[in-house]
Amino acid sequence: MSRASATPAGTLVLDSEGLAKAVLRTREVTQWLALARADDLRVITSAATVVEVAHPRLSRPALEWTLSRVVVEPVTEPIARRATAILAEAGLHGHRHAIDAMLSATALAAPGPVTVLTSDPEDIATLCGRNVTVIKVLRAGPGAKRAGSAGTRPIGTPLSATMAGVR
Repeated sequence: MSRASATPAGTLVLDSEGLAKAVLRTREVTQWLALARADDLRVITSAATVVEVAHPRLSRPALEWTLSRVVVEPVTEPIARRATAILAEAGLHGHRHAIDAMLSATALAAPGPVTVLTSDPEDIATLCGRNVTVIKVLRAGPGAKRAGSAGTRPIGTPLSATMAGVR
């Protein structure tokens, strides 16, 4: 295998809603994962996001199966320090923003171009700035409504085409 073939074309990052929907195999996220695979993108999440998404109503075997197909990036000291700096730059602090900051630091450390699937596009865009493309995935459950997405594109467009020129 040559070095070029081992280098991903970019990265797709799943926040807690993206990961939960991957576990549930929703059509929306399944299509994104298929596009990522077709475009030779790494699909990642943060170890902190795995903790956030786990709950009794989510099938543990389905979660484990999904995690076997996603790279779970550890929250290392450099990631924690970058997350702290990201929060400070955004004027934020506390547990309400901590996991998003760790995910954002993970996204910013990933090979670009980077796209983040999130139910909180405003928060991720604030934390990552213009360094990533942020795509809104719809929240599951009652009261969920269809809304526009930050940085969206038609599903049939290759992710690499969307992410070109982002970095």
